[in-house]
Amino acid sequence: MTRLTADGSREVEEWSRRDLSPHEDVSIWADGVSFNIRLEEERQCILVRMGARADGTKELLELQDGYRESEQSGKEILVDVKRRGLTVAPRLAIGDGSLGFWAALRKVFPTTRE
Repeated sequence: MTRLTADGSREVEEWSRRDLSPHEDVSIWADGVSFNIRLEEERQCILVRMGARADGTKELLELQDGYRESEQSGKEILVDVKRRGLTVAPRLAIGDGSLGFWAALRKVFPTTRE
């Protein structure tokens, strides 16, 4: 079990650091998935960012744990995908009412339409 966990963790780590520069996503989709499990005082959620290219191909850009879709959590993800090569701002962003994502998007990709 320890070996499987270590191998899986290593693969996830490599995937989370992969180069995104070959991709030019025209849209980015954001959401947070909350669970009823409360391991800490604040309720955690899994933050999901998907990208879509001009040809319609969709790609999972990032999965990360965060706190209630906060601006800080959203900004960390957007800064990370930008640092890894997603340097051209997506033309369109799609998401729910998470104010944190929208505030973060305006700071990291200010030209992206909401």
